[in-house]
Amino acid sequence: MSQPTKDAIESAIKEYREPHLGRDLVAAHAIKDIAIEGDQVRIAVVLGFPAKGIQQTIAEALTERVSKLDGVGAVAVEVSWEIKAHSVQKSLKPIDNVKNIIAVASGKGGVGKSTTAVNLALALAAEGAKVGLLDADIYGPSQPRMLGISGQPESKDGRTLEPMVSHDIQTMSIGFLIEEETPMIWRGPMVTQALEQLLNDTNWSDLDYLVIDLPPGTGDTQLTLAQKVPVSGAIIVTTPQDIALLDARKGLKMFQKVEVPVLGIVENMSIHICSKCGHEEHIFGQGGGQSMSDQYGIDLLGALPLDIQIRQETDGGKPTVAAQPESRITQIYREIARKTAAKLSLQAKDYASKFPRIVIQNT
Repeated sequence: MSQPTKDAIESAIKEYREPHLGRDLVAAHAIKDIAIEGDQVRIAVVLGFPAKGIQQTIAEALTERVSKLDGVGAVAVEVSWEIKAHSVQKSLKPIDNVKNIIAVASGKGGVGKSTTAVNLALALAAEGAKVGLLDADIYGPSQPRMLGISGQPESKDGRTLEPMVSHDIQTMSIGFLIEEETPMIWRGPMVTQALEQLLNDTNWSDLDYLVIDLPPGTGDTQLTLAQKVPVSGAIIVTTPQDIALLDARKGLKMFQKVEVPVLGIVENMSIHICSKCGHEEHIFGQGGGQSMSDQYGIDLLGALPLDIQIRQETDGGKPTVAAQPESRITQIYREIARKTAAKLSLQAKDYASKFPRIVIQNT
């Protein structure tokens, strides 16, 4: 029996199109090694995004295809991932200890953006990434309550803050530094300065992703983030309602103007399922996220139902991904996380950290 060739194995691998990347693993440069010893084949797959939830699916898909080749006895597929820093706005440099910043935005309030941001962060962590969450809503910080965190962050040197940790994610919010019911009566410049300090003066520890929960709208805070914060990509959260979609389009165009790639749209409250009888109803309209996705050529990352448990769990300090790791809703959030990270992994890499900094001294 003849020994299988590397070309034949690669051709078999190409038959499997990885759905999150939208291409085969050879084209995605994810096949790092193919070892052939007699009729034994070992394949090393290294993805650019965390994929704990689909490791086995990918291994089985490749094993099935390669096993059909003549001369192949046993197939062993090892799937892992290595998350790289990706390029940001041209005038900015990445933040130390943070590989990628993902902004979660909405054109208007009340569409579930903060709930999506915290569950996205938890889902990325569940998939195997090291994740942080920055609450950039200075006027209405909600992440302390959603994550069930109280108390104030420590400062070891009197200048910088240690992030608070909850459910294995690092987090920072103005809400940790003020009383919950204290109104922030600040003008725009103070808000933008506070945002920059929360971001830059927090000792983030080796993050693969920092998710930023932006306040709704397209004002000072969003513009500061777009111009001064090195963002790798943005997600727009909307409901199917026409008014929400109208404002979501404004948010999308704002990011496009400042050259921040929009990774996709999340449609929240897409359908209501009655907890009593199971009847499904599109309370806020139907298909709005998909039509916006089609119109602008960006991905619809996922659609989430209007479910009372999502609200109850985030209000109770244990968001759905942490409270119900095996639930259908958690699986939707994890699929959104994989699609987001996979989409980001296809963007240009940032190599600034690979080069030494040049310092000129008078001697």
